[in-house]
Amino acid sequence: MQFIKPGINLDFVGKRKIAFAISLAMILASMVSLVIHRGPKYGIDFSGGTLIQVKFANPVRIDDIKSGLSRLNIGISSVQHFGEAEENEFLVRTDQSETAAEGFAGQVEKELKAATGSDTEVRRIEMVGPQVGKDLREKALLAMFYVLLFISIYISGRFEFKWALSGVMAGALMAAVYFLSLFHVGIPFLIVVALVVTIFLFWFLNLKYAMGAIVALIHDVVITVGVFSIFGKEFTLPIIAALLTIIGYSLNDTIIVFDRIRENLRKNYKSPLDININRSINETLSRTILTSGTTLIVVIALFVLGGGIIHDFAFAMIVGVLIGTYSSIYVASPILIAWQRSGRKNR
Repeated sequence: MQFIKPGINLDFVGKRKIAFAISLAMILASMVSLVIHRGPKYGIDFSGGTLIQVKFANPVRIDDIKSGLSRLNIGISSVQHFGEAEENEFLVRTDQSETAAEGFAGQVEKELKAATGSDTEVRRIEMVGPQVGKDLREKALLAMFYVLLFISIYISGRFEFKWALSGVMAGALMAAVYFLSLFHVGIPFLIVVALVVTIFLFWFLNLKYAMGAIVALIHDVVITVGVFSIFGKEFTLPIIAALLTIIGYSLNDTIIVFDRIRENLRKNYKSPLDININRSINETLSRTILTSGTTLIVVIALFVLGGGIIHDFAFAMIVGVLIGTYSSIYVASPILIAWQRSGRKNR
């Protein structure tokens, strides 16, 4: 199916400096927001505590809910509406994680009914200990790091036929991460350093396709995390799943463009690299728009109709699909041109 007529020649490469400036602005905004908020806003999956979802038969005030729960001494941190306003559902977050005792739900219903005068139903209680939350947070970061690393191995092997070299490099990085983790080095700091070293090694070892892909994926993840920070949304395990999905989606889009670049470099080896890259982006543009468009229709439907449970997941997917499509065109491919301009030889 051709959404765009063949032969179109939009100047994507010519606008790459503008695109780099936009990307830099989005990354800086994300970093500033994360610094101001002292990192992402973690849900109970990562911070520990207890989450209680309650439903009332009639409209109630948040102050009455807090008043009723204060008698239980559970350390309430926040009470907020959940779902549509007319559904009278609320999420209660506490700092304590010792509230899963037998009969606790009945106590909550009793105290809330007395305070609000409305019939109350406890719909769910989730409890995560602080140590478990910390372990989950570290494992989520490590999962994302290893995903990026294994992706770089695949890209290096597929496009540059350097399986052994990239495998040895990845093995050394994984060993270094594991070794340093034994000395209780902070996982976030450790992963940032490992990613910086990875990008440097790609540069030094002339793995330009892998470098373009990995920079684009880091770009996508950082901006998506920054958008969540700006809007004050919580990071939970489903959001980590969304980020991993975004990485896979963006990589797939990037590989399609890289494949066409490789084909055009072979067929039109006398043409300059920037012309071949721009031609490749235009030739895959129809497929990119159709894939992104149909995916967006689905995730927007989930965002609007999916309910509160899946709302943040769908929001992350919407941001990720948009940013991933943008990075495949304006970040991953133009990095190959930047590589050439730096004096590196082309294939």
